[in-house]
Amino acid sequence: MLDDNGLDRCRFSRRDFLRVGGGAFGAIALGTLPAWRSDARHRFRKDPFTLGIASGDPSSTGAVLWTRLAPADRPPDGRVPVDWEIALDDGFRRIARRGSALAVPELAHSVHVELDGLEPARSYWYRFTAGDVTSAVGHLRTAPAGDVDRVRFAFVSCQNYQDGLYTAFEHLAAEEVDVVVHLGDYIYENGPAENRPRRHDAPEIVTLDDYRRRYALYKGDAMLQAVHARHAFVTTWDDHEVDNNYAASIAEERAPVSGDAFLQRRAAAYQAYYEHMPLRRTMMPSGPDLRLYRRLDYGRLLRFHVLDTRQYRTDQPCGDGFRASCSAAADPSATILGDAQERWLLEGLSESPAGWNVLANQVPVSPVYSIRDGERAVSMDKWSAYLASRRRLIDAMHARPSLNPVVITGDVHVSWVADVKTDFENAASNTVATELVGTSISSGGDGQAMSPGGEALLATNPHVSFFNGHRGYVRCDVTRERLHADYRTLPYVTRPGAPIATAASFVTEAGRPGAQRDG
Repeated sequence: MLDDNGLDRCRFSRRDFLRVGGGAFGAIALGTLPAWRSDARHRFRKDPFTLGIASGDPSSTGAVLWTRLAPADRPPDGRVPVDWEIALDDGFRRIARRGSALAVPELAHSVHVELDGLEPARSYWYRFTAGDVTSAVGHLRTAPAGDVDRVRFAFVSCQNYQDGLYTAFEHLAAEEVDVVVHLGDYIYENGPAENRPRRHDAPEIVTLDDYRRRYALYKGDAMLQAVHARHAFVTTWDDHEVDNNYAASIAEERAPVSGDAFLQRRAAAYQAYYEHMPLRRTMMPSGPDLRLYRRLDYGRLLRFHVLDTRQYRTDQPCGDGFRASCSAAADPSATILGDAQERWLLEGLSESPAGWNVLANQVPVSPVYSIRDGERAVSMDKWSAYLASRRRLIDAMHARPSLNPVVITGDVHVSWVADVKTDFENAASNTVATELVGTSISSGGDGQAMSPGGEALLATNPHVSFFNGHRGYVRCDVTRERLHADYRTLPYVTRPGAPIATAASFVTEAGRPGAQRDG
């Protein structure tokens, strides 16, 4: 039975969570902080900002600023005052706002500053000071308000630290975009894999300290820090921020913990995620629950509907994996969003005032069939295994052609472009949306532009019009008339210095769902 938050009451409650050990996370896990006394300013022996700085969730009047004081040189307990300032110029001659925050041990000495009172559609620069040390300078751009002629954004996903370098982020930091959308798999929870480069030897992570160390490893990367310092991010998660292919309170079959212990693991993972992302206080986790789905408006031109396809879904049918036929996928009670989030999404689409509606989504909506044992099979981890959920989404998009819906998707470590159809078994059926699937930043290693698997995918799926298996990101330019998408790819990520190029470009015209090759 699902409650109003999409949580399965039959599986756990917060009381259950505390009973099985969630109290170890202290009052912070339930969204309350004790009243600690602030000590004198800590004098740092080394730079406390080695985990970088970031901004996120820009609105027309503000954004969130983030940093976390490095574990190696912060006080063992107590709160650390951190000053912040934001300016109209990178020399900080024209200060727009300044203030102080407290880095507290309950949140791993992370800082989340929520700004308001800024001007829409303009650049700001920000920095932090702790003790006598000042951070690097970050840049963000607030969202526009009202009528807007143009919005530029990029989307990324899947940055397995072991699989390659973050060269794509180095290039993205030089792009002129208003915001970057991260669609999940910001970290990977697993340990070293065979036949892959080893950038770390840590085992699979389970505890809060484990997750904090893994984020610190990733956050220490210079190219990741550079892209965060240059652009504001809008983030959501997929599975590897917790456990591969988990579904709500159900761990993957091969996971190191399951049952009650998995709820503790999920709570640890969610808390570490909040501690390391530029998220608002309203998203502070409460035990194994963190509401991440939300909307962000870029004037009346563009609305982002940021989804969470992990936390509230029912278990993958038929044992997960790839299946040629699975009657459980048609179960009307099966859900990938949960009841509450689905209502929120469908209501948001029906009431949206925006000219374009972009669904920031984790796993592919469009089915991608592969041939297994002579039969067409689909992944049971994607929307294709939750047919009733997908049917309701497609019907909602079909009911309002003026929505100009575009789905942006990560997860699969390759790029493709698909037409979202009213009937995927009938190529002549109506197209209701464009789905842009972006490749990974590093996951999967170098890859190749075309592979036998890519050729088979295109041959088996007439609604898919493009495939590329290299690493990279997607850059989008939105006007009232069209959404233009450039697939920016790298020839390699297993050694430094890879150049960036546009592998292909696609245009979706307003009022005409589906993407057309541009050039």
